[in-house]
Amino acid sequence: MKRLILEISLKPFHDSSPAAMADVIRGILRQWDRLIRSAEKISFLLWTAEGSEILDYKGRMDDEIQWAKWIGIANDSPAHSWDPGRRTLHSSRWLYREDASVWTYARLRDLVASLKTIGQEVTGLPVTVGTIFDPGPEFAESSFKYERHPEINKGDIMGACQWVHCAATLRGDAGSYAGFPQGIPDGTTLGTFLGRQSDHFFRDLGIDYLWLSNGFGYSLDSWNVTGEVFDGDRFDLANVEGVNASILRFWEDFRRECPSVPIETRGSNLSTGMDLASDAAPVREIFRGGYGVTAPVNSPWAALNGDYGLEIVGWLSHIAELPEGSAVPFRYYIHDPWWLNSPWLDRYGREPHDIYLPLACSRLEADGTPRQPDSVALLTIDDSYGRMPDEVPGEITPHLLRALADFPDQPGLVTWVYPFDEYHDWTLGNPTRISEVFFGDWFIRGAVNAGFPLNTVVSTRNLVSSGTSPFAGTILVSPAPPEDSAWADTLVQHVESGGRLLLYGPLDHLDARIAKWLDARPAPAIAGEVHFTTTLRPDAGEQVPGKMLVRELTSGGGVGVALPARDDVEVLATVERDGETRSFALARRLPAGGTVAWVRGAFCADVKAITARLPEADDPAEWFPAERLMRWMLQVFGYEITYVKPAGKLIDPLLLAARRDNGWFFSGYWPSTSVRLGWRFPEGVPIPVGCDVLFTGDGSGQMHLPKAWHRECRVFVTQPESGEVSCREQYSGEIGISRRLLVTGLKDARVTFLPQVGTSPAFTLNDAYLGLGTPVPSEKSGPGIVAHHVTGDLLISW
Repeated sequence: MKRLILEISLKPFHDSSPAAMADVIRGILRQWDRLIRSAEKISFLLWTAEGSEILDYKGRMDDEIQWAKWIGIANDSPAHSWDPGRRTLHSSRWLYREDASVWTYARLRDLVASLKTIGQEVTGLPVTVGTIFDPGPEFAESSFKYERHPEINKGDIMGACQWVHCAATLRGDAGSYAGFPQGIPDGTTLGTFLGRQSDHFFRDLGIDYLWLSNGFGYSLDSWNVTGEVFDGDRFDLANVEGVNASILRFWEDFRRECPSVPIETRGSNLSTGMDLASDAAPVREIFRGGYGVTAPVNSPWAALNGDYGLEIVGWLSHIAELPEGSAVPFRYYIHDPWWLNSPWLDRYGREPHDIYLPLACSRLEADGTPRQPDSVALLTIDDSYGRMPDEVPGEITPHLLRALADFPDQPGLVTWVYPFDEYHDWTLGNPTRISEVFFGDWFIRGAVNAGFPLNTVVSTRNLVSSGTSPFAGTILVSPAPPEDSAWADTLVQHVESGGRLLLYGPLDHLDARIAKWLDARPAPAIAGEVHFTTTLRPDAGEQVPGKMLVRELTSGGGVGVALPARDDVEVLATVERDGETRSFALARRLPAGGTVAWVRGAFCADVKAITARLPEADDPAEWFPAERLMRWMLQVFGYEITYVKPAGKLIDPLLLAARRDNGWFFSGYWPSTSVRLGWRFPEGVPIPVGCDVLFTGDGSGQMHLPKAWHRECRVFVTQPESGEVSCREQYSGEIGISRRLLVTGLKDARVTFLPQVGTSPAFTLNDAYLGLGTPVPSEKSGPGIVAHHVTGDLLISW
C-alpha cells in the first residue's frame, strides 16, 4: 500500500511527560510494524475532539482544549423514550478515567511534532498528521456548537438540531478568534469561518491534513434515506438547485480561506445516487471543482447494522469516478474510542468479512484496469479506555495483507456500469428523473444483500474510454442507457461482440437498438400490489411469494413494458394487476452469440416506517423482494447461485466473485452458517482450495461455509454422480514444482483448471507419490485446461 493511516484519540497519552509520550508512540509503531513495512508512508489521524478545537482556537497555545475524554455522548442529549433513566451511552457520558489529564494547544502541538519525529526515526518513512472535523455532538463538549452558535445545527441526526450543516451561516459574535480577532461578523458562512480558522490552526500546530467526518461537506443528514429534497412522500424538485448551490458555496468559501491543506472525507453512509436523490449532494462538482479532496472511504456503518450491501454499493458509487489526483481509500473499523465497543473483538466477533468483502471490490480506470486501494486506514488503534491490546494488530494484519495480495487484476463476475455523470444530470439538470436515481442505487444495494456477487464498478465515462475488450469475461450490469448516447453505443458493441449485458430499472428512455433486441414496447404502467410470477429457479426449499409491492415514487415509476411478441425473447418474470400483465424480466440470446437480459426491479421497502434511518424492507415471507431476482437472473448466463435455508426468514448470505491471475477469489459473509450455498458455473461446480463440495445429482454442488470466508478457486468439476469432491493444497516435494492441488472424489468428471498466468500444469491420476501417477490427457479451452472422464484423485502440479 502507498499509505497506512493509524487513527487514534488522545486517550493513550494520559501521561504528559515527553518520555511517556515517546514510549506510547514507539509502542504503536511496534504493534503495527508488519503493516508499516508494507507501506510507503504513514499518517496519524488524531481524534482530538470533534473539530471545536479548530472553531474555538484563539491563537493562544496555553488555552485548554475540550477534548474527547468521554465514553458516551459528550454533549447534552435529549431524553429518549426508550431510556427514561438515562442509563445508556446515548443519553449520558462517563470520563474514560477519573484523572483524565488536561490538554492545551501547546501540548497538542508537541504531540504532533513527536509523532512525526519519532515515526520517521523508527520507520524511515515520511510521516504526516491529520485532524478531524465532525458535525455531531458525540465526541467532545462544544460550547461553540451548542451554546454560542446553535444556529449552525440544522440536522436532526442524534436529536433535533444537533448536527452541523456545512451550508450554515453564523450570527455575529464579539469574541476573539485566531482568524477573526475582532469577532465574527453577522452572516459569516461556516465555510469562511472554518476555513480561516483551519488555516491558522494547521499552520500553528504543524498539522498536515483535514478529515471531514460523517458526511460533512456533502449533505445535511448523511445517515438518512430522507433529506433536504426528499421527505419520504415527495421529491422537492423546486429545492434541488438551492440546496446544491448552498453546499458548493461551503467548498468555495472554505478553499478561499484555506487553499492548500489536503482534505480527506468520510462521505455519507449511503451512495452517490442516494445522496443526490435525498439531499441534492453535488458529488461531481465537489470532485471536479479543484477543491483538493479525496474520494470518500467505505462506510464503517455495516459493522453496526450488518448492511454490507449498503457499504459495498456506497463505496463503489463513490469511487466510480475520482477527484483529480485522488487516492482510493480503504478504512477498517477495529476499535471505537467513544462508544465502548471494539468491532474486531465484538461486533465482527474476530471474523474478517469486512476486510475481504470491500477489498474484493475495485473500480476500473479509463483503460479498463482495476485500481488497487492506495491507503489503508484503521479506525481506531485505541479503544474507549485508551487501551491498545496487542491481539488486535496481531489478528487483523494477516487478513489485511492477504486481501491486498489477492486484490483483483481484472473485472469480476459482474461489473456495475455506474452512471455517475448521468445521475447528476438527471437530478440537477433534469430533476424529473430523480426518482430513477433514488431507485437505482437502493435496488442494487438490496440485490447485493440478497447475494448478487457485485465487486467491480466502471463509470459510464470510463466504460466508453476503455471500449469493449476489458469486459469480455464479465457480465455488464447497467441501468437502461439513453437513446444515441456513447454509453448505449458501447453496450451495443459489447453485446454484438458476444458480450453479456444485464439491464435493470425502467426502460422509458432505453436506446432503440437494445429495446428492439428485447422487443421492449411501452404499455400503461401498473403499480401497487401486483401478482408476481417467475420461471427462474428459486432458492432451494424457499416458497416464492406470489405478490409484490411496486411503489411508483421510489421505483422510478410503475411497470410499463408489454409482453414481447417475439418467440426468441424469453419472459422470465411477470407482474399482473386487474387483468393487466407486464414484463418484469426478459432475456434474449442473439444469433451472433451475445446475451442481453433485463430486470425491471422495484424498491421493496417502506421509507415512512424508518426504524434505523434506513428503509424498512417488506416482509419477504409475504411479499417477493424484487432485488433477489438479480441473483437468479445469472442463470440466463450459465451461473447458478442459490441458497438452501433450513428455516424461514434467515438472512441471505453475501457472496463476491473476484478475479486475479486467471483464478477466482470468492469472499463471503454468512449471517447464518446453517444456510448452504448451492452453485454451478458454465465451467462446472467451483471447488475452492481447502473446501469440500457435495454434488447433489442434479449437476450442482452444495457447501457449508463459516461466518466469513475467502478462498481461491481454480478447479471446476462437472459430473453426473452425487458425492463429495474436495480440493486441497499439497506440498511440492519436487525441484521445479511450486504448487500442487489435489482434487479427490471425482467420478467420470469433466475437470476444468484455470492455471496461473505463465504456468504449464501437469495432470496425474491416483499418485502413490507426488508426480509419479498416471498422466491424464488434457486440452486447452479458453483460459482453462480441461480433462475429461476423470475418476479418482487428480493431482495438478505446476
